[in-house]
Amino acid sequence: MTPMDERRNIRYVIWALGIAVFLAIPHVVTDKFLMHLAILGMLYAIVASNWDLTLGYAGVFNFAHLAFFGIGAYTSGILAVKYGISPWLGIPAGGLTAALASILVSIPAIRLRGIYVALLTFACSQLVLLLLLSQPLITGGQQGLTGVPQLQIGDFLFRKSRFAHFYLVGFLLLCSTIFLRRLVTSDFGLSLIALRDFEEYAVARGIPLARQRLLAFLLSSIFPGLAGGVYAHFLIVASPDIFGFSLTTLLLSMVLVGGVATIYGPVLVGVVMTFVSELMATSAWMSDVFGISRGPVRFMFVAVLIVLTMRFFPEGVWGLIKRFSARARDAQGTATEEQSQIT
Repeated sequence: MTPMDERRNIRYVIWALGIAVFLAIPHVVTDKFLMHLAILGMLYAIVASNWDLTLGYAGVFNFAHLAFFGIGAYTSGILAVKYGISPWLGIPAGGLTAALASILVSIPAIRLRGIYVALLTFACSQLVLLLLLSQPLITGGQQGLTGVPQLQIGDFLFRKSRFAHFYLVGFLLLCSTIFLRRLVTSDFGLSLIALRDFEEYAVARGIPLARQRLLAFLLSSIFPGLAGGVYAHFLIVASPDIFGFSLTTLLLSMVLVGGVATIYGPVLVGVVMTFVSELMATSAWMSDVFGISRGPVRFMFVAVLIVLTMRFFPEGVWGLIKRFSARARDAQGTATEEQSQIT
């Protein structure tokens, strides 16, 4: 068996163990609040990992992915509340609407560079928020869209089971991760990396800059839109808080701390950061120790974590895992070679 086959088999074993652990979690964890955080963490991980496609692989620093998430939430919520459309049709509609919005955002953004892309996409996100706030009869305005129906299949209500939402969101996260990994290892993913690192050379070799970046925006918006639809029916509300700067900062920290251009890093750190952030916001000892309200402590922690990550290990958590894994393989290879020489 070649070393490549061994690594492939190890990867399959890790995937199998990960799925087995995931399936067992609802049977082991009975605390409803922890299960609630796990579901939120997986939803945020979907947004963060898809954001990594444009931020990490395409090298486009945009702030529009939270808008795609919010558009998916409001689309599915409005269709269900105002028009009585089933959530199982509204959630895909949220993904489609987010994809259409991504095209509108990407058309002016793909020709810009650096801070100008960030400013444009952030402005688009705020424009979506203002449009939602300006139509209170449809969107609920500042109060948000209430009365969003919960998910159900026949007489089975998802909120009455601690398994249903967890497995649904987990399946969506699995599909998103597989989709992204297939995408970034394809010729399309390699073309994005080429445009990010050697733009002039890649364009000279025939890679279409505008089309590839437009596709990056489009393909990275579908799953956040779907996740937004599930989010609205999970919380039974679509709130303008989705577009808040605090959530934007939290999702950005998931990408940067997890590891830019890794996909797996934002998924892993996305779940962990959700737990850490929410537990800090709800733990009384934080305010007792620092003498200030719990919210600012959480934001301070996220900000410090981003700075430390960019300063000491810019490759992120997943980069560190890969580095240690490579060292372990090298050490194992050296030991095997020495053993063969002895024998």
